[in-house]
Amino acid sequence: MANVFIPETQLSRSGKAIPLLGFGTAEYPLSSSDSVKENILYAIQLGYRHFDSASIYLSEQPLGEAVADALELGLTNSREELFITTKLWRSDAHGDRVVPALERSLKNLGLEYVDLYLVHFPVSAKPGECEIPAKEDLLPFDYEGVWKAMEECQKLGLAKCIGVSNFSCKKLEKLLSIAEIPPAVNQVEMNPVWQQQKLREFCKEKGIHITAYSPLGAKGTLWGTNRVMESEVLQEIAKAKGKTLAQVCLRWAYEQGVSVLVKSFNIERMKENLDIFDWSLSPEELNKISQIPQKKGLVGLDVVSPDGPFKSPEELWDEDV
Repeated sequence: MANVFIPETQLSRSGKAIPLLGFGTAEYPLSSSDSVKENILYAIQLGYRHFDSASIYLSEQPLGEAVADALELGLTNSREELFITTKLWRSDAHGDRVVPALERSLKNLGLEYVDLYLVHFPVSAKPGECEIPAKEDLLPFDYEGVWKAMEECQKLGLAKCIGVSNFSCKKLEKLLSIAEIPPAVNQVEMNPVWQQQKLREFCKEKGIHITAYSPLGAKGTLWGTNRVMESEVLQEIAKAKGKTLAQVCLRWAYEQGVSVLVKSFNIERMKENLDIFDWSLSPEELNKISQIPQKKGLVGLDVVSPDGPFKSPEELWDEDV
């Protein structure tokens, strides 16, 4: 059994504890290969307990198989020790399609419930296959219809908690105005080059937990950048502390009080990414990081079009990009 202890925090809406370091399961290009299952199984062996999936990632089935194998091999004592997240895709973001979409995800996962079910993006698309929709198929997001169905997922016990991903302050305000069950989590891009200070303050005030994706800038994805990994400020701090730049970024995110998702199928980096809890950044180092020039990585151009619900990135994010 793993002896790594990953701190947790209670989600205010449910009492469920979310581990503050999670393991992302998307492999680019998106696939459902055997390597995904093998790496998830190894991650469980190392001590990871929080796993992030989505219907669009094609990783639900290998994640579910890895969980089943881990239980059989005694790598974890019970399903309850794990925190499993998956997400609702755009083509299923319609009131009558939400519950069936989660039931389909649960079948893929081989589970009776997920710990967290997220709306992947504040946009819908014409009902159809789970794939990146053409821009002409994008539709405005039906806040009331979709969120009521998300609440039904929680009431039915199919999801212990519900939340959103990629929602701005303005979009969260709109959702909170109609929600019976407020979102427990907002999963967003966050790293030293895109620190999300305003959004973090808003979510803290509203009792919404932030999960950070792309803590290293998502280099290697279609939209990722090298800005984080090539930051001279971060390189200097890493060298002075005898840590990797990735460890500095993950420790920084952890010290901001958010949960953070790592995504590496490299065995040594999977181990290194766990080694962030027994040291800290100094006030001087945190101050240097706070002064890094800010620039968003995920602009969301795939959902921006002259005839779609969002005419510009500024309309999508309601903020500077």
